[in-house]
Amino acid sequence: MIHRSQQSPFYSFQIFDANHNLIDFSILKGKVVIIVNVASYCGFTPQYKELELLFEKYHKQGFIVIGFPCNQFGNQEPYPDSQIITFCQKNYGVNFPIMRKIEINGNFEHKLYTWLKNEKKGVLGFKGIRWNFEKFLIDRNGNVVNRYLSDVTPLTFENDIVKLLKEKYVEQD
Repeated sequence: MIHRSQQSPFYSFQIFDANHNLIDFSILKGKVVIIVNVASYCGFTPQYKELELLFEKYHKQGFIVIGFPCNQFGNQEPYPDSQIITFCQKNYGVNFPIMRKIEINGNFEHKLYTWLKNEKKGVLGFKGIRWNFEKFLIDRNGNVVNRYLSDVTPLTFENDIVKLLKEKYVEQD
């Protein structure tokens, strides 16, 4: 008899994308996921290009990037949701999902980010997100396996993604 582990809380989230469609994270079961807080006017904004490159290269193998716009750091994401999508597509050719703008720190932070930060604390145990383009890597079973600071560019951890893509998905209860 195969023992199935309990389903990750990651799959219980339901979040609106920038087009106001409700996305049920249960559709992410079996996928390797990068969750990243993004902004249009940040020194790290060019990371959109590397994120899109990885998405295009591996999405057929079960990899997805999900961008969460946030305006909490230096007001670097002033656009409304519809303009964010246009900006991302026009300037960086982004095809991965961009979600509705949210807060990721503080009293009004989205519950997804509360969960992510509790699962994988930052440097010296710091839970908060320090700046735009901080990234969480989630395995096929909904476990947060790594957290990368803003200055860690996506291509530098491509091998971590490839390793997770080779792992099998375990059906969970």
